[in-house]
Amino acid sequence: MSSSALALEPRRAEQLAELRLAVGGALEGKADVVELALVALLSRGHVLLEDVPGVGKTTLARALARAVGGEVRRVQFTSDLLPSDVLGVSIYEQHRGEFVLRPGPIFTNVLLADEINRASPRTQSALLEAMSDGQVSLDGRTLPLPEPFFVVATQNPQDFAGTYQLPESQLDRFMMRLRIGYPPPHVETRLMLDPDYDRIEAVPVVLDPQSLVSMQREVDRVSTDGALGAYLQALVTATRTSPALSLGASTRAGMNLSRAARARALLHGRHYCIADDIHSLAVPLLAHRVRLASHAEGYVPSREEAETAVREVVSRVPVPL
Repeated sequence: MSSSALALEPRRAEQLAELRLAVGGALEGKADVVELALVALLSRGHVLLEDVPGVGKTTLARALARAVGGEVRRVQFTSDLLPSDVLGVSIYEQHRGEFVLRPGPIFTNVLLADEINRASPRTQSALLEAMSDGQVSLDGRTLPLPEPFFVVATQNPQDFAGTYQLPESQLDRFMMRLRIGYPPPHVETRLMLDPDYDRIEAVPVVLDPQSLVSMQREVDRVSTDGALGAYLQALVTATRTSPALSLGASTRAGMNLSRAARARALLHGRHYCIADDIHSLAVPLLAHRVRLASHAEGYVPSREEAETAVREVVSRVPVPL
């Protein structure tokens, strides 16, 4: 393949750089989190942000939506939230003599599912079909969701009162689980001194939804050679055979890791993957999908415990040159 075919078009590379700069301006000092969120967005994945309240989870979701010119809707998940509150419901209109569908907030480009683990498992599961297939089944009909469709869910740590554990099937639908953390001191000081500054309004609109869909399709054309395919398979297999883990990564996890690696390559200006694209994404993509073997049944490991275990497994797999 020629070098010209491997490099991005100048305009595409410029758009990606502007996108990274736009979102990063709303979440200063968190370039690593912004990159991972953009990787998920470009690869049609979804993101679970697990952190304490007030560190910028909502800001990140709104900044992503504004930068790509999409519609964002926020749903506050609570214990009494029903699936119909998310998906929609058919209401009988007497003057028309028929049932009319009232679409729920899930029909949007970016859905912010705030504090998702405060809702019941039944309501959490209402997102499964939407996140995996980009569609919703209501009253015997299958309705497509807008393109692009991106879920940014937030959850409080498991030791917070009033939370439910997300089931494995729900966790597996999220491409990544991320933590934002507190901002650097100099950024936090500026935020506290100017609390009325609207960081979202300052985010420029870099793309439109159709351009983002075009970028997502371009991710599918990024090349991955056989050695990287073998490395990817070795990583997934290692999580299944490690004595430290009782549940390894699923096939969907491996597919997500492959697609995310392609998106990272595109974000870095390449039409081909390298081993670092896979290696750098392994922990945020796999850690929430595994179960530790050293804990009693019913124990929910912390994010740090799961990430440490996966990091150790990944470190033992030889990286191809």
